[in-house]
Amino acid sequence: MEASDPRVTRRRFTATAARALGAISLGAIGFGEACDVSTETEDDAARISARPRDGATTSIASGRLGLAEGERDGVIQLPASAQQRPVPLLVFLHGATQSGAGMLRRIGAAADEAGVAVLAPDSRGTTWDAIRGRFGEDVAFLDRALNHVFSRLSVDPARVAVGGFSDGASYAISLGLANGDLFPRVVACSPGFVISAAPRGRPRVFVSHGLSDQILPIDRCSRIIVPRLRSMGYDVTFREFEGRHDMPAAVVSEALQWMAAR
Repeated sequence: MEASDPRVTRRRFTATAARALGAISLGAIGFGEACDVSTETEDDAARISARPRDGATTSIASGRLGLAEGERDGVIQLPASAQQRPVPLLVFLHGATQSGAGMLRRIGAAADEAGVAVLAPDSRGTTWDAIRGRFGEDVAFLDRALNHVFSRLSVDPARVAVGGFSDGASYAISLGLANGDLFPRVVACSPGFVISAAPRGRPRVFVSHGLSDQILPIDRCSRIIVPRLRSMGYDVTFREFEGRHDMPAAVVSEALQWMAAR
């Protein structure tokens, strides 16, 4: 979550740090102490049905998606290699009060260098639905956006990832674990929590977090999330960095190269 979000205060994240984080539905396994958000959801509500399509040819250009009226839509960026072979695709989710276009400005250069196409949708509200309550309209829009892209772009199914920053990172981990059969890789930059949903597949996970994060403190967030994921058998790459609630260029570049690797 972003410091600029008027609904977010430091007290919200620290006053009840002992409350249970939303648990991944693997028996009684949960995430113990973490940042102050706990959400329950129905298992099917987090599921995405869109899948990459064999034989898709590139008939989409970088720019606005054009799937929604008004300002809340989303953008896509294709790398120069998109015409040559199936490309890796990263679905990257913004933080609270932000936009897909804003996120793309921050990671676009690293994505192009790594040869990764980026789909950066906008949430329907100021942040992602399950963080405000339950999975619903944002999952439906993501499904629609992915179907739009998969029908117009040759995507490598083995290198489809969901990622995000802050609220978007929390949402990305939650969706990624619930849709590991679609997203074999998950990139989470400064996540705060994981929302309960039945896991599918076994995605690999990349997590980064600033040691001096003033919004989502690392000790109450990633340093709890990462060990729990590892204890559940997930392959997690964890990068701590000197800094605050941010995505340093070097970390972004590493994350993009990690998800693009065969």
